[in-house]
Amino acid sequence: MTDDEILSAQEDAPRKHRHLVWLGVFAGVVLTAIGVRFMLDPRAAQHTFGLAKGLLERDLHLVVGLRDIWLGALAIVFAVVKEWRALAFWLGLGAAVCLADAGIAAASTGKWWAIAFHMGSAIFCGWLAVACWRAWKRSETDANDRPGEPEVPSA
Repeated sequence: MTDDEILSAQEDAPRKHRHLVWLGVFAGVVLTAIGVRFMLDPRAAQHTFGLAKGLLERDLHLVVGLRDIWLGALAIVFAVVKEWRALAFWLGLGAAVCLADAGIAAASTGKWWAIAFHMGSAIFCGWLAVACWRAWKRSETDANDRPGEPEVPSA
């Protein structure tokens, strides 16, 4: 490939993948809306989801468990493929969820060990998010310092 062909391919890449960005955002918005609906109107969400009326508690635990497995697997994949920036965002959002969970536990039962667990998890996720962000920034800097490669301006 000539330099012009490489440059042309690089310029086309963002346009080529733009639909993936929008579809990914759409999927995230839909999942978020489902979660918000389960929080604001659980009975209606239960009906739309297809859960039986009498089994809300058991079935809802299965739904939450499945989502926890999915989100856990996502974190594992980000870590294994060394997608540090994505993992940093995932952990940062996870820290916020852990803080919210601590508030829910405090308002629900007030059990100190449940609140402490969620607060500790928030601190851990926040710390690890910062560590992953730093790893991503270092990898970006290292990529710019490699000999023989064109320099990429830093933001």
